[in-house]
Amino acid sequence: MPKPLHILAKPEDIAPRVIASGDPARVKQLAGYLEGARLVNENRGFLVYTGKYKGVDVTVATHMIGAPSAAIVFEELIMLGAKLIVRFGTCGGFLPEMRVGDFVIATGASYSGGGTMNTYSPGECMAAVPDYEVLKALVDSASRLGLTFHLGPVISSDNFYSGLEYLNRWIARGMIAVDMEAATLFLVGRHRRIKTGASFVVSDVIGHAYEKMATAEELREAVDKASRAVLDAVVSVKV
Repeated sequence: MPKPLHILAKPEDIAPRVIASGDPARVKQLAGYLEGARLVNENRGFLVYTGKYKGVDVTVATHMIGAPSAAIVFEELIMLGAKLIVRFGTCGGFLPEMRVGDFVIATGASYSGGGTMNTYSPGECMAAVPDYEVLKALVDSASRLGLTFHLGPVISSDNFYSGLEYLNRWIARGMIAVDMEAATLFLVGRHRRIKTGASFVVSDVIGHAYEKMATAEELREAVDKASRAVLDAVVSVKV
């Protein structure tokens, strides 16, 4: 098996259960919920912490922005022993009933092809879907904690500034939100035979016009509630 070149941790440093997020600040926030959290990697800015949540070993890791960066991190975490990876990030919401701070759980992720996706399924389209057990655990956890959540497929776009014309095409196709890395995680997970899931906090609602994107500080309370739901889900899944 190849040796990780970016996540310079040892196999014993990485728990079988991982929560991955693009924002290093969110990873630090997640690490704050772990008992005995220790920093096991900061190379290339990919912060990775491991500790315990409710007595279960959990790793939280930064994957930065976009498919290429995320694929590197997911692949290397798997090399180091990850058996379950849940992406927990932010998204742009598509549904008119959505509000900033709502929780979204992805039942699948569309992608436009090319780039990183094409290296996993050259010239073909794979089913980019999460593991059912993980999906159910996220739904059960969100329900139990009373989160306002939305369930459905998302579009993972490689272009943050793709614009309303592009996004409205995906809204018309029934997608409920946009992120940048869920499809990558689902494809890597299928190839490497690990369990995956993806969930998000809505940072803005996208329709015929953009709403202002909420800052990390404005989302702190919503992220706090959603973090507990994701952590509860992750430790409930068998690996």
